[in-house]
Amino acid sequence: MKAFESSDWVVWGLALTCGAYAQSSTPSFDCSKDSSDLEKLICTDEALAALDRKMAEVFEKALGSLPSEELSTLKATQRGWIKGRDECSKADDLRECVEYSYRSRIVELQIQSGQLEVPSAVGYTCQGNEGTPVFATYYTETDPPSAVITVGNEQVIAFRSPSGSGAKYAADDVELWEHQGTATLEWLGRSYECKTDR
Repeated sequence: MKAFESSDWVVWGLALTCGAYAQSSTPSFDCSKDSSDLEKLICTDEALAALDRKMAEVFEKALGSLPSEELSTLKATQRGWIKGRDECSKADDLRECVEYSYRSRIVELQIQSGQLEVPSAVGYTCQGNEGTPVFATYYTETDPPSAVITVGNEQVIAFRSPSGSGAKYAADDVELWEHQGTATLEWLGRSYECKTDR
């Protein structure tokens, strides 16, 4: 998963189809219409359909909470998110890509529109990368728990994954594993040993 610049925290959004997302077995869009293979997957996968409905709910809340001057950007970038999600059709694992696309966007929208309380970020000093600021902001309210990991000007949303000890958060080409004040950071092909600044 490509990292995005911190300046790219623009709301991407998702199209809403009135009333459809209230049905427990269907996504927020109309599955009876001609659709792509990706949309057919979402229509037949209850977990992905549930994520689509959650996205619709979070997006609707964002519409109601953001200032009016930001709504046009929200609606315009809505189509951009759908196009980005649809790029998953080129991924090796279509379902995994679609799930990550939804989960990361839901968290991003919740943060952007103030639906989550933003906890204090944890700073790290990483051996061999001392000149680049590294931070992680841990969100326990998301499902699953998540972390926004920032290295320099790049950010990735990672999700809690099983670990024998400590806390591990992972996304494509990114993993942060912290245990007792030390951390191992795998960042887009580079590896660092880090210590917390706290």
